[in-house]
Amino acid sequence: MISAWRTAARAAATHRNERGSLTAFTAVMAVALLALAGLVIDGGSAIASQRHANDVAEQAARAGADALSVDALREGSITVNPRAAITAAQAYLVASRMAGTVAVTGNVVTVDVTGQWKTVLLGIVGIGVLHIAAQASATDVNGITAALPANQRP
Repeated sequence: MISAWRTAARAAATHRNERGSLTAFTAVMAVALLALAGLVIDGGSAIASQRHANDVAEQAARAGADALSVDALREGSITVNPRAAITAAQAYLVASRMAGTVAVTGNVVTVDVTGQWKTVLLGIVGIGVLHIAAQASATDVNGITAALPANQRP
């Protein structure tokens, strides 16, 4: 009788020691699943923002490369007007609501775009902002650079 009572007491003590273990496991798993969801949601949004920054940098560089020097055109050469190129590229950046810098070297317009993406779910693991940067260059290309072969001429 005493032996049965001791066995029941040991079983009850073992059961009491495991109380709350499921709650701790659930809490840890919930945080892990939220962090995973944050990687999916915020990571996907950051990738989309990075692609947008690349697109803006490319288009701003093209806008700058289209700003040709009128005086050079009258003389028969194709040259980018640096002031007009910087103004056009910066105007495109402002219209796109992106921050960036513009540089002109010869006929090449280079645009660097920077930005930040505020996270939605990754803040629970301490990542509140993701930084985004993109760079693109463009140059104006005009005219036909090679003659058509004789058998393909109109």
